[in-house]
Amino acid sequence: MLEQVGSLIGGPWIYAVVALSVLLDVFLPVLPSGVLVITAATAAAAGTATDVPDILVLILCAATASVLGDLVAYRLAWRGGARLERALSRSRRLTTAQERLGAALARGGGALVVLARFAPAGRSVVSLGAGAAHRRARDFLPWSALAGLTWACYSVALGYFGAHWLGASWLGTAVSVGALFAGGAGAAYLMRREPRPS
Repeated sequence: MLEQVGSLIGGPWIYAVVALSVLLDVFLPVLPSGVLVITAATAAAAGTATDVPDILVLILCAATASVLGDLVAYRLAWRGGARLERALSRSRRLTTAQERLGAALARGGGALVVLARFAPAGRSVVSLGAGAAHRRARDFLPWSALAGLTWACYSVALGYFGAHWLGASWLGTAVSVGALFAGGAGAAYLMRREPRPS
């Protein structure tokens, strides 16, 4: 499988492509950054030790780009807070998500930030919502870093181990991508659940 795609993802520039895709998908959640990370990890599993991409560099690249993207969205929302607040207030769903985020960060429960990293567009809502609500960076950024690292490790592991267990084939990649989407659907479901009263 990867013989056709190998020339596309076998060069060192794949790190720049992964970083750019992950960085921008906070603003454009339709970008296939997770699929790209999985495909690169599948290629790494199929190659030799001297081949590009390298698994650890791929994880570091994806995690760093994730945190930088979150930080850019957070700062932009912080500066344009009033306009963004008005836009968010038009959607009951986004208002509820922002309130839950605020409550979670206030009590030190930034696990919601980590969970949101896996849900479709969850990262966008959380990063923009934290900035618009002027949540302290020290409450948000450590959780963003943990979220980025967790997501990067999960995505790379899906591609890498999927290739080892199912072979570096289109089937192995498809199963890994399916597992990524299933994880995202599970995260979205958990985020939508009403918090239990304490």
